[in-house]
Amino acid sequence: MKNVLLLGATGSIGKSVLGVISQNKESLNLIGISFNKNVSRYQEILEKHSPDYVYVEDHDLFKSLCSKNKERYLNGDEELEKLIIRDDVDIIVCATSGFAGLKTAYIASKTGKKILLANKESIVAGGDLILPLAKENNTKIIPIDSEHNAIFQCLSGEKGTEDVKSITITASGGPFINASIKELQHVTVEDALNHPNWKMGSKVTIDSATLVNKCLELIEARYLFDLDEKYFDLVIHPQSIIHSIVTYIDGSSICQMSSPDMRVPIAHALSEVNRIPIEFKDLDFSNLNLSFQEFPSDRSKIQDIAREVCNKGGFLGTVFNAANEIAVESFLNKKIKFNEIYEVIYRTFDKNIVSNEVTIESINEVDAQTRIHAQKVVKSFA
Repeated sequence: MKNVLLLGATGSIGKSVLGVISQNKESLNLIGISFNKNVSRYQEILEKHSPDYVYVEDHDLFKSLCSKNKERYLNGDEELEKLIIRDDVDIIVCATSGFAGLKTAYIASKTGKKILLANKESIVAGGDLILPLAKENNTKIIPIDSEHNAIFQCLSGEKGTEDVKSITITASGGPFINASIKELQHVTVEDALNHPNWKMGSKVTIDSATLVNKCLELIEARYLFDLDEKYFDLVIHPQSIIHSIVTYIDGSSICQMSSPDMRVPIAHALSEVNRIPIEFKDLDFSNLNLSFQEFPSDRSKIQDIAREVCNKGGFLGTVFNAANEIAVESFLNKKIKFNEIYEVIYRTFDKNIVSNEVTIESINEVDAQTRIHAQKVVKSFA
């Protein structure tokens, strides 16, 4: 029996993780969770899984819940760290959304435990900090983003990446596939949140619609697999069946395929020696039509920025991520138009930022400064 700590339990990834645990109760136990304010979803989790420990990010909510059971509820950075490093926690799932997940990924990377990573922003913003720490502490990071888990599976059994010629990361294209940026200035928030294949949180759904998500995934892949950005190609694959392709120097291309269901990569990552079973939708290979097309040329600038982050590292990923988070938040709050998301990123991104020693404190400082700058850019559109 493996004890699982699920950080970010009330989000869409958390829901998928709980679905896998529910189907494998003989081998997986939910020992603890963290969440922010979604009380109704938390009550559902409590009733079904009854975790021993509950970290509540919101302090006022914590005080309210704590009055009922002081032993179960935790709050504050010190208590969070104590929970993550507990000896009876075997697997840590980092599913907290956005830059807020950096804190938990940072602590988890020092534990020597098995980490299931869904928070790409923590690697984009802090890859130069998180990955060396994980290596130093023999912490095993297994990605559960469908694309990165696909690469991980395609590399399984290989001694390293020396024989890799290229890696293709696929993108669905989102709800606006084949539409130019100019054609998107009048789309609504509701339009952008209407993803054709996946059910995700608002932020990642907007990232998918802008294709910025694929640029974030490019940066994450560069760190996770320790390969130069030139090895990675981004292509549009509307069906979301093939999640990534690894091509080797002997001409062999190996892909990972599945229906668009986050429980598939999660089940793989939660498995140990043998894969664990889940209910899933079979692929109908006799009627399967797959297509691919080039990454749109009018998004080349955003991809160029991502590749610059890959090549230079330092705080550039922090800046890119913070600019995007402010832009997406501003669009969701109807302060800017959809196409202006790109402009906020372009006008905020500073490729000349000085890369002093990368620490958790310096990353947080650069993130805060970048958000202030990005907010000023947003106001300039009014």
